[in-house]
Amino acid sequence: MEYSHSDTDLIKQPIGYWSWAAYKAVIARTRAALAGIGTTQPQWWALAQVANADTVKTRDEVSRLLRNYLDTGPEAMESEIDTIIAQGWITEDAEGRLGITAEGRAFYDKAAALQDELWAERHAGISDEEYLTTLKVLQRFIHNTGGRAWHH
Repeated sequence: MEYSHSDTDLIKQPIGYWSWAAYKAVIARTRAALAGIGTTQPQWWALAQVANADTVKTRDEVSRLLRNYLDTGPEAMESEIDTIIAQGWITEDAEGRLGITAEGRAFYDKAAALQDELWAERHAGISDEEYLTTLKVLQRFIHNTGGRAWHH
């Protein structure tokens, strides 16, 4: 791969720009791929929470966990959960407990395979050690600037 600048010049580049550019590229690619199979990223998040739950989760639990991801917000997350219920991928009982349907499981498997492909695409030529270092450096930037971030 050809980099934008020499190592000497890269060390002077702003992290804010490059982290933003990486965010935009990854999110745009992920969202376009998910749209290609008929879903959104927040719908995928919610479906994955229900599909992978060790114990049954309620709508409130799923919504509270996901609403701050990429600044989605509570109203949008609730709407996305409504959509996957309307799609027939999950059900909600009177107590707000969510369950995955057979159709939802089949769609989840399809979307999970796509996510695996996207992971491999993003990580091409990047070792686990480089990836780990990158995440630790980004978390350090967040810490050093007084920010807060946490992912389940």
